[in-house]
Amino acid sequence: MDDFLFALDLTGTFVFAISGATMGTRHRLDLFGVLVLSFAASSAGGILRDVLIGATPPAVLEDWRYLAAACLAGLITFYRDADIERLRNPVQWFDAAGLALFAVVGANKALEFGLGPVSAVLLGMLSGIGGGVARDVLVAQVPVILRAEFYAVAALFGAAAVVAGSLLGFPPAASMVAGALLCFGLRFFAIRRGWRLPVARQRGASPGPGPHR
Repeated sequence: MDDFLFALDLTGTFVFAISGATMGTRHRLDLFGVLVLSFAASSAGGILRDVLIGATPPAVLEDWRYLAAACLAGLITFYRDADIERLRNPVQWFDAAGLALFAVVGANKALEFGLGPVSAVLLGMLSGIGGGVARDVLVAQVPVILRAEFYAVAALFGAAAVVAGSLLGFPPAASMVAGALLCFGLRFFAIRRGWRLPVARQRGASPGPGPHR
């Protein structure tokens, strides 16, 4: 089980790093800037998770393989950015994969450290969204979670699936796979079909087209 969790965590680190590095190449950053962005995107969520549950020093700072995975993803993206850009909106797809993996790993790790169900769900969400927030802030862009995107909600559902599986006595691996698929599926359809959360209307704004009553 430990090997499975490590594999999920490392995979999440790699795919989040690609999303960060891709954002860096789009903003015409140099190699160092791209690597910094790839590390921040891939590590912020994991560091936040570990600090909040007291697992210090954070795994990403204790195990060199996390840094190696982030740097490898950054180098691949920097030198092969044209190939990655051939994917349809690669930042969103790699970000969705990282979101799903970090949400379920974060929720499971919170449960292992004795947190309650609600706290585990919230920590899973925070673990998932941390990398995307760090990536967007570093390029002076409004974080995706603040732009009415179906993003943090997807992470919440993925983390909740892990917690629900634990409460029902399902094997952790099965619950995490189901949670990751649920989170990624929700984010996938949100991207493809334009699912968005309601946006507050400005007071006094025009009601828009349609019959007035």
